[in-house]
Amino acid sequence: MELEKSRPERPAGGEGCLVVAIRVPVRIVVLVLVVPVRTVWDALVVAGRFLNGTVFRPAGRALLWVGRAVFVWPFVGLWRYVLVPLGRFLVRLGTVLVVLPALAVHRCVLTPLGHAAVWVYARVLTPFGHVLAAAGAGLGTGLYWTARILLVLPALAVRRWFLAPAGRALGVLAREAGAALGHAWRVAGYVSLAVGRALGTLLRRVFVEPVRWVYRSVLTPVGHAVHDAVLRPAAGAARAVGRAGREALDAARASVRRARADVRRTLLGAPRKPQVAHRREPTGAEARTLGSSTTALTKD
Repeated sequence: MELEKSRPERPAGGEGCLVVAIRVPVRIVVLVLVVPVRTVWDALVVAGRFLNGTVFRPAGRALLWVGRAVFVWPFVGLWRYVLVPLGRFLVRLGTVLVVLPALAVHRCVLTPLGHAAVWVYARVLTPFGHVLAAAGAGLGTGLYWTARILLVLPALAVRRWFLAPAGRALGVLAREAGAALGHAWRVAGYVSLAVGRALGTLLRRVFVEPVRWVYRSVLTPVGHAVHDAVLRPAAGAARAVGRAGREALDAARASVRRARADVRRTLLGAPRKPQVAHRREPTGAEARTLGSSTTALTKD
């Protein structure tokens, strides 16, 4: 970026070569001093925006709600239901005890005293003041010229020949320093932006892209290979071991149940079998014949 134009114009205030000679070194020095400050300022601004969005704003809302609940609402209730009625009562009491007596004193005492004072001023003090003014007119003129010669004229000379040039020089210096500071601040902004972009590009090329390439080209195939060659067989073996363990556990439980039944049978004997009741059925010998008058069910 060009710090100066190709053909510097004469300043609008009528400054000469001295101003131009002061401007360039001042801008260079201010630029060197402001670039680090602007870089740190931009970093602080980014950090502040992040903290504001993630920490300060939610915390502020929570604190605002807590402050309202703890301070505002109780004071609003106190103001509305206690202080306002009390104030109205005090206003009425003050009106009765103070305002009305004061109005009566003003009307009956102060107003007559004021009229008397006006009469004394118009009839006594004013003529006496005219007399004093006509005896002290010459003395006032002498004091005026004495003060003008001893105080006013030296002050005007100091202002015209010393303070005004010094003020103009300081104004030129301050204006140029402000312009240089603004110019350097803008240049430092561009430099900080360029440095930030360069650092971002360097970080992306040094860390992000290699990590992405390693993940895509190395870790993903290795992960698939490990999954197919190790994890899947290991999972199948684990399932087989689990099935074998469950089968062994079931066999052990069955063995325990049989051993328990054998011990019970040895100590207590075999359990009795339930007797099955058979229904009475007619036999072949007791079946009804042609020469018999009874049946197998009615015989005996």
